[in-house]
Amino acid sequence: MILTGNEIKKQVRKNKITISPFNEKNVNPNSYNVELGDYLKVYDDEILDSKKELKTKIIKIPDEGLVLKPNKIYLGFTKEILGSDYFVPTLTGRSSTGRLGLFVQITAELVDIGFKGNLTFQLHAVQPLRIYKGMKIGQIMFWKTLGKIKLYNGKYQNSIGPQESKVYVDFKD
Repeated sequence: MILTGNEIKKQVRKNKITISPFNEKNVNPNSYNVELGDYLKVYDDEILDSKKELKTKIIKIPDEGLVLKPNKIYLGFTKEILGSDYFVPTLTGRSSTGRLGLFVQITAELVDIGFKGNLTFQLHAVQPLRIYKGMKIGQIMFWKTLGKIKLYNGKYQNSIGPQESKVYVDFKD
């Protein structure tokens, strides 16, 4: 069952949902608009190797905005620290950004229960597109669970800023 906007506000006040900073103007009927942080990461290598730790560089988003190029993945992040030990968050793009041809998350919609931190966006523009720090770029929804809860404590816990892939760790098992 999805939480309504009013229920999201109520659960934030009860500290069962973390959204910091919280802006009541970002509450929708059943979601919360999240804002883009002030920098992005891009991979240095042209060919990405999933068995290797990949190097990235930081790109600050200037006040006049930053143009995203097609056929490139940019790692952005929510300005907000988000999470919950009681509800399962999911992240999706806003229809307004989708209408500009901007994919905000490509495959990572689900946020595990117990995660806390900045969420990473996998930004991909289908044509050149100017973005701005602080723009409302995606929305997060919260879902009630059924069954015993096991809290997330994985490799992205307490993320600050955009996180590059750590899939290479999976090959070490």
